[in-house]
Amino acid sequence: MKRLLPCLLCLTLLLAGCADAARERMESFAGDLAARQELDLTAELRAEYEDRSLAFTLCCREADGCCTVMVLAPDMLKGVRARMNAGDDQLIYGDVTLDTGPLDRSGLSPLSALPTLLRAVREGHLDSTWTEGDRSVGEWILDDGLSVRVWVESTSLTPTHAELISDGRVTVFLDITDWR
Repeated sequence: MKRLLPCLLCLTLLLAGCADAARERMESFAGDLAARQELDLTAELRAEYEDRSLAFTLCCREADGCCTVMVLAPDMLKGVRARMNAGDDQLIYGDVTLDTGPLDRSGLSPLSALPTLLRAVREGHLDSTWTEGDRSVGEWILDDGLSVRVWVESTSLTPTHAELISDGRVTVFLDITDWR
């Protein structure tokens, strides 16, 4: 038993060091995002409703306090755009209305998922961090019912995956294919 105690203490210190490194990486990622004036990202998105799943490929361009999201797939919706202005979560579609319905009581939709991800990292509270393989993971709490988990490559701090969680249920899965 006496030999086991030092081993457990070393393991605890090692795990604490990993958690601190993951927190530092996620804080650096959030700082980099907050400092950006422009951002382009593309993601494969799966939205999980109570009774169905919908899949999209979306690209998002953020510049000058405005965020534009464009549908790349499915083909029947290709080219549909939504604009979101800073402080205004209303989506404007021009002539086309894409009614996917809200994913949660806050009005989260597939087209608002990418801007919500960015807002959560910028404005939310970094609640927990950990490491999975060569990626660091952070979970930001945006409000009482919504949180966001983001996986970033540990060396480049490039996000690769994210999940939006509404009321304890993952409602959006994102595989980020381009981040610049």
